[in-house]
Amino acid sequence: MGLVLDRLGNWLGRALSRPVHVHGSAQPTPPDMLQACLRPGDVLLVEGHSRVSSAIKYLTQSTWSHAALFVGDALAGRAPAGHCFIEADIVEGVRSVGVAEFDGLLTRICRPSGMTDADCDRVVAFAVERIGLRYDLRNVFDLARYLFPTPPVPQRFRRRMIALGSGDPTRAICSTLIAQAFQSVHYPILPVVSRQLTGDPQCPGCMKEILRVRHHSLFTPRDFDVSPYFEIVKPGLAGGFDYRGLQWGEQPGGAN
Repeated sequence: MGLVLDRLGNWLGRALSRPVHVHGSAQPTPPDMLQACLRPGDVLLVEGHSRVSSAIKYLTQSTWSHAALFVGDALAGRAPAGHCFIEADIVEGVRSVGVAEFDGLLTRICRPSGMTDADCDRVVAFAVERIGLRYDLRNVFDLARYLFPTPPVPQRFRRRMIALGSGDPTRAICSTLIAQAFQSVHYPILPVVSRQLTGDPQCPGCMKEILRVRHHSLFTPRDFDVSPYFEIVKPGLAGGFDYRGLQWGEQPGGAN
């Protein structure tokens, strides 16, 4: 029975990962321009073009369906030349890839603000150490939820549906791995925030914020985009931008 489930899971995982046509809303950033702007610890969000990507975008009401961590030269000597990202793939598990993996895809760079170099090194090391972890593809019912591009799930349950395979520590999917890496150094992404009185007799009405960690399995790629603790870096603006140098063509009808 285990062999049957394993084969079925592999087939299902590959079917969900197969690219489908998606009409892009913007021009992708050329790989060389993208890599020139990246720093170790940056999170790269990706608008994927697979069946599972379509489901994730629908469930999160977001452009972003995938996330990868830029690790710079941390993989030198232990991965193929040019590999500088770590990502989690349904079929292949946690793996390293180069910037060419995202060629032709819409991306966004999310940079942790104010992170120390030491903590950045720890985040990168956390992800590197987990290369090779895989998702148990015999859990076919977990995978089957993504057969529909728009799963019929009530909105209040959609975030929990993203927690693909989160019950097994050897399973790592997309933003779950990256969330764990940042949580390992107590860097916030989207913590649960509550307010309570400080108890200071000199300031009876003063409040303080208490942050609580959200379980890593509940994070989605979108969370890095909307997090107040991550800066958005746009490669087209990073090297300087002068709108006066743009070349405009004629509009339909001859209008300028």
